Amino acid sequence: MRFLVDECTGPVVAQWLRRQNHDVISVFDEIRGADDKDVIKKAYEQNRILITNDKDFGELVFRDKKPHKGVILLRLEDERSANKIAVLKHLLEKYEKSIPGCFNVATETTVRISGKK
Repeated sequence: MRFLVDECTGPVVAQWLRRQNHDVISVFDEIRGADDKDVIKKAYEQNRILITNDKDFGELVFRDKKPHKGVILLRLEDERSANKIAVLKHLLEKYEKSIPGCFNVATETTVRISGKK
């Protein structure tokens, strides 16, 4: 899959995804400090699913109707990289085909997928 990993999600997550043979761009590595609107636009233009911990992307998608190719919002109690990776691993193993084009919210215990965009 093709991902754009937001700065707040971190380079460790991006590195892990690359080791899983995904095509990954890291905001932290490539466009650090970019505005959220620029991040979601870049993900859309490059046909990438955005992975973020920033709930502001929900407003951009649902209120402002920004186009996207899919968003994974991690809403975690434990923000350490190892936990982010564990939650993503579970999400990708169980819901891989449902993720593209949807707004996905993942916690340590739940996954919520909102319809195709």
